Amino acid sequence: MKERAVIFTGNSIRHEDAKKILRANYQPPVRRFQLEKFVQQGYKVMGIIDGIFFDRAAVGHREIISALNAGIKVVGGASMGALRASELDTHGMIGVGKVYEWYRDGVIESDDEVAVSTNPDTFEPISVPLVNIRETLKAALATGLISEKEHDGLLELAINTYYPDRSYLGLTKEGAKKGLIQEEKRKSLLDFCINSEVDLKRQDAVLVLETVKKLIEEA
Repeated sequence: MKERAVIFTGNSIRHEDAKKILRANYQPPVRRFQLEKFVQQGYKVMGIIDGIFFDRAAVGHREIISALNAGIKVVGGASMGALRASELDTHGMIGVGKVYEWYRDGVIESDDEVAVSTNPDTFEPISVPLVNIRETLKAALATGLISEKEHDGLLELAINTYYPDRSYLGLTKEGAKKGLIQEEKRKSLLDFCINSEVDLKRQDAVLVLETVKKLIEEA
């Protein structure tokens, strides 16, 4: 039986993990001029999680609107999907998750909040997205591991770091070097970030899959 939904992902959640939640046609992160092919193939639901950023290869607004006008339900969240949903929810695109809400409400604005460098073969991220760093530092603050001043300084450092270079090792190392945290706290913070990371993009990706699954069941 042909899958009724097509999902574009690979960075925020691995295809292998996504398949445990939803049976669908899983594609790599979406790029420009891809959607029409799947519209023509008769898919009724599209889930946009990950996509190409920053250049002319990024999926266009008109492509998504065209799919919506063709009667296809388009769900977005976590990464490129969250960004496009915040821009196109008034046209009928369905946005889910905290990243979408942040973009929609103007809490964050830049594309590089969700951008990562990736393994070209597996699409898996090899840098840490800023939205995850935000939530993980917030969690470290809530546990008392870092002070509000340390939190603010480290977050500013992360924001000012070029997106492919963002990592918890680099953040804690540079943070200690700049005096934003004490050297003796660096290792405990690094351990926390690695072992207790709030993977916001993955959480939102799961929400996209669950939303698509519900739409299919209700159809």
